[in-house]
Amino acid sequence: MAWSTRQLAELAGTTLKTIRHYHQVGLLDEPERAANGYKRYQIRHLIRLLRIRRLVELGVPLSDIAAMDESDENADQALRSLDAELAASIERQQRMREELAVVLRNRSLADLPPGFGEIAADLPAADRSLLLIFSRVFGPSAMAALKELHTAPRAPVESEFDVLPADASEDARQQLAERFAPEVRRQYQEHPSLADSGATAPRGEAFARSVVVQGLVELYNPAQLDVLQRVHAILEGDRTSS
Repeated sequence: MAWSTRQLAELAGTTLKTIRHYHQVGLLDEPERAANGYKRYQIRHLIRLLRIRRLVELGVPLSDIAAMDESDENADQALRSLDAELAASIERQQRMREELAVVLRNRSLADLPPGFGEIAADLPAADRSLLLIFSRVFGPSAMAALKELHTAPRAPVESEFDVLPADASEDARQQLAERFAPEVRRQYQEHPSLADSGATAPRGEAFARSVVVQGLVELYNPAQLDVLQRVHAILEGDRTSS
């Protein structure tokens, strides 16, 4: 009994192209040919092909299948490595499912970085977007500090800042800045990594600052930006006078 390439492909549930590729990479031996030049595959070819397909279905790369043929040790190592990868993938997907379940309960959480969950769900849209930006430019220590910061109730002055209209008067801006500065100072004192978040930024302080500034400009209105500048000036004044 012998089969053509097409018949072998049908028996193994694969394609002519796949069989030819296995020949090219040396996984499947070339069969003898009949007098008319056609390939004549035997049972051993079918068994080998089915074994290759089984390993491929399990996720074993073709390069590892070739190494597995060399020794039992290689085969064991390849299978154990694959098992570890699958375990890590399952764990990652489980975490994703848990986060997705939280997002399904509250759609606004999709606007937050992973791990912030419901602790920042009630933030204004601008603040949630800013946290997403922070997650791309700040390091783990700064993000951990931000996460801890948002576990505490927000100060009333922060809510005032959220609703500050773009046409707020000069006096209203200055008064808000004077009330806001002590709150920002307290946050920096309790979370020192926030005051120096740029120093640990993976892509450097200058890059982090440029992205954050652009985010602030697009997310907050002119009055809010003016208040932030005034707060910064007050805090800088503290540094120069100390």
